[in-house]
Formats: sequence, structure tokens, C-alpha cells
Amino acid sequence: MEYLPLFVDLRSRKAVLVGGGDVAARKAELLLKANATLVVISPTLNPLLQRLYEQNAFEWIKGEYHSAHIEKAYLVIAATDNPSLNEKVFHDAESQHTFVNVVDEKPLCSFIVPSIIDRDPVVVAISSGGTAPVLARLLREKLEGMLPHSLGQMAEIAGRWREKVKESITSMRERKRFWEKSFNGHFASLVEKGQLSQAEQQLEKQLYEQDTSGELTLVGAGPGDAGLLTLKGLQVLQNADVVLYDNLVSEEVLDLARRDADKICVGKRAHRHSVPQEETNSLIVKLAKQGKKVVRLKGGDPFIFGRGGEELEVAAAAGIPFQVVPGITAAIGATAYAGIPLTHREHSQSVTFITGHCKNDGNELDWPALARGHQTLAIYMGTVKADSISKQLIYFGRSPETPVAVIGCGTRSNQQVLSGQLYELEALAQKAPSPALLVIGEVVALHQQLAWFGHQVVENRWRSAVLELA
Repeated sequence: MEYLPLFVDLRSRKAVLVGGGDVAARKAELLLKANATLVVISPTLNPLLQRLYEQNAFEWIKGEYHSAHIEKAYLVIAATDNPSLNEKVFHDAESQHTFVNVVDEKPLCSFIVPSIIDRDPVVVAISSGGTAPVLARLLREKLEGMLPHSLGQMAEIAGRWREKVKESITSMRERKRFWEKSFNGHFASLVEKGQLSQAEQQLEKQLYEQDTSGELTLVGAGPGDAGLLTLKGLQVLQNADVVLYDNLVSEEVLDLARRDADKICVGKRAHRHSVPQEETNSLIVKLAKQGKKVVRLKGGDPFIFGRGGEELEVAAAAGIPFQVVPGITAAIGATAYAGIPLTHREHSQSVTFITGHCKNDGNELDWPALARGHQTLAIYMGTVKADSISKQLIYFGRSPETPVAVIGCGTRSNQQVLSGQLYELEALAQKAPSPALLVIGEVVALHQQLAWFGHQVVENRWRSAVLELA
């Protein structure tokens, strides 16, 4: 390890910044955020530094640098475009044993500034030891998406409760379990939702009562491509004790779940073994009542033909806390990757999401309304009834030559788009891989013109994955 990571308390300590340009301004913002007593030495200031100076944020020594300027400084940063000046600052600071950093000059640094993820008071620092700062920045960006913005508030509340917990739980091991449960449980969910008073009540309940409550989170997994899972969905998935997933959830998304989480398939697919919805509902209640953090992972979006509403009704009736993380639904994801816009000023002024698999209660779709032109129909679970769908639409006035597409395995590496006309819908549906989405409307005619872009997206996605692994 070339550098020892340290977190330095700069409050009310003198920090000297030599330079007044854009790079110096970025360093000044960082030092001021750490509450340093900042002194800037430069003949001129850029607009940002000038504005900060006018707000009395720092002392400005207007003019050229002299060695005396850094006397009694706790640390020094040189950020000028003059190499000889930067080197002089380095040697002056070294001679008086003061921490010094010359920006982008590793040999002239006794300390380096890492890439920072700020969830104050939680701070994560990432460094490549000055060898590859861009790589450190890319790692920071990846971690930024994984760490909830509520971490800081969670830490602040935990800090206020630390002594109470110490007094009530004398065993260090038991205290550790208490905080692990809090940071991975309902307390964390409440903080993330901004319900801070309820979060503190939850801590009190855990501390002074026997709390065995779990919770349920519905997460939309998107149509298949793991890159379309939302950041919040990823965060929740990586904190789950149990994941109940559909057949429509891709392996790539499922692999993002916490390694030690129990993964249980409760999917439903035509012509395959299916888990009854009542059994899934009972399992959700049973697991949550055991105090587990249950994630119900659904292909697409939980509230679009995903029975999410039914499952939340069951959770609410059982008194189980719940939340919903929306996902990109198949109609949006698959058509985007296929180069088919769902709406277009010249071709479609509306889009209707339809399920081809309804309850057998006698309710019929409004076929006359659906058969009107210049609208897009996106039909889920419609391959089995493709023949009936096309015949009904044609019977009620939709042209047999209306463009249609059947998108199989949408957004995945093996996505297939079969396009034709409405009278060919059944034949196309029979050829398409499952799961498949039916798209009907004039916008489908744009597929041939825009399809190259959809393929380019998929190709670039896999190329990016290969580069990340390399």
C-alpha cells in the first residue's frame, strides 16, 4: 500500500491554495466544504473564486507567491499552470513538514486527494494512488449509484441513538446485531422514504420491544436487460433476505441480488408449471412475518399487468410494511430497443397497454375503440390469442395492412423483431421466442428505418460489459 488512507479534520485549520483558475476553484470548494480556514494566493481569481471571495469564504492574498505565505499552514495545494512555481511550493512545504499536493504531479505530492462519495457524515474515498485518476472517478460513479442518498441521515440518527443502545444492550455482539438489523431493515426503508420520525420510532420499537416485523418491496426488474434496472431497485435487491421472482426476470437481473439471499421462483407462464397467485400471497405474508426483508421481483413494472396491486392488498391486510420500486415496462423497453416509437406526431397520438390474458368473467375489450387508426396497441401475453386479436381488430375496422411487430425476448441479447401486417399477426406470433410483446399500429413502419439504432444499443451494451470485465 503506497498511501495510507486518512480522514483529516480541517475545521479551523489553515489551508493554503496557490492558484486562481478553474482547477484551483474546484479544490477551494472541497476545502471550504471541509470547513478549512482557506487562504488563496493568486494575482487573479476566476469567476467562481471571485464570487466566493465576495461572500467572505476565504482570505485572498492578491499577488505572487512567497515562501512565507505557507508558514503555519496545515496543508498546501498548488494548482497553477506554472511548473516551476508548483515545484517551488512543493519544496517549501516539504522543508517545513507540511502536507502538500501539486495537482496532477504525483512526484510532487505528500498527499493525494481521492475521488469522494459524500453522504455526510458517511464519506467514501477512492484512490488509485495517483496512477489512474480517471479509473478512480469511474469507480466512484459506479458506487454512487449503489449507495442510497439517505445514508447520511441514517448515520446521523444512529449517532443520536448510539448511547441509548449502549446502555440498553451491554453485549457488543448483540449491539452489532441490533445495528445490522436496523441498517438492513425497516428503519433504513423509513429513512430512505424521508419518514424520519417514524424511523426513530422504529429504532425505539426494536430496542425496547420484541420486534419481529419484516417488510415487502415490489421491485420492477425491467424487460430483461440488467442495465435497465433502476438504481433504487438495485439497492433494494442487494439488501433482500428473500427474493420471490417471476419467470420473466432475466438471469442477469437475478444475479444482482445479494449472494446469500434465498431466491424462490413464483412465476406464471403459459403452458408451463405455474405457482398460483394465492400461494405467492401466502408466502409473502409468511416470510415477512418471520422478520425477513422480502423483495417481490417482477418482470417489467409491478403495476402494469404484474398483479402488484393484488399483492400489496394482501400485505396491507396483514399489517406488513411495504414500498414499490417502479420498473421499465416491456412495452417501453422492447419497442425502444426495436426502434419503434410508441407515439409519433404523424402516425400515433395515443398508446394503449392491453393484456391478452384476462380473467374469465365475461368482460370483453372495447374492440371498436381499439380498432381506430393512428393509435398504438401494445399487447402483453397476447401470442396465444394473436389470431383472435387480429380478427377482432379487422372486423371492427382496422385495416388488415396495419403494420405489426412481435418482439421476442425484448431488450435481451437474443431479442428478435418479426414485423409484418395485421392479417399476419398469428403467424408472426407463432415464430417469436417467448416472452413476446405484440405491437400494432402505424408506428411499426418506422422499425426498418430506426432498427439499426436498436441493434446498436444492444451491441454497445454487450461491448461495454466486455470492457468492464476486461
